[in-house]
Amino acid sequence: MLAEGLAALAAAGGAAVVQAAGTSAWQGLQQSVAQWFARGDGERERAELERLDRSAAALETAADDERTSAVSGQQGAWQARFERALEDLADFEREEAAELLRTLLRTHAPAVGFPTAVSGPTILGNADVRADHGSVAAVQMRDVTIGSPPQPGPQQG
Repeated sequence: MLAEGLAALAAAGGAAVVQAAGTSAWQGLQQSVAQWFARGDGERERAELERLDRSAAALETAADDERTSAVSGQQGAWQARFERALEDLADFEREEAAELLRTLLRTHAPAVGFPTAVSGPTILGNADVRADHGSVAAVQMRDVTIGSPPQPGPQQG
């Protein structure tokens, strides 16, 4: 079982794959993710590129009423793949791979964001809370800052 911070990193990886599919960020992220999984194995890199293409196609062709399910399914599948990849590494390899994944996400998916340490429930992606027809919806948040996200530094482009 992965440490909480690494599990959150894997979740951010899954979110990044889903959010980048079909956008201008896709090609760079796709290539980097395939290389991350392949770890220098050209044949495995090609297989990962094909897997990523299938995921993007599944998201692109999902009917409107199936879109939420497709996004959730693909995100969960990629999160699980990142988790398994990290779990299968020796401790010293895991730290190096985690740092490479953090760099990949900062470079190719800065909008996703990911926590470096998690101390409670985490939401990656969108959260939508609604109250209809006079009902009440409540969300309790602590230590939350609401405002514009910081501008990327020179290292992030």
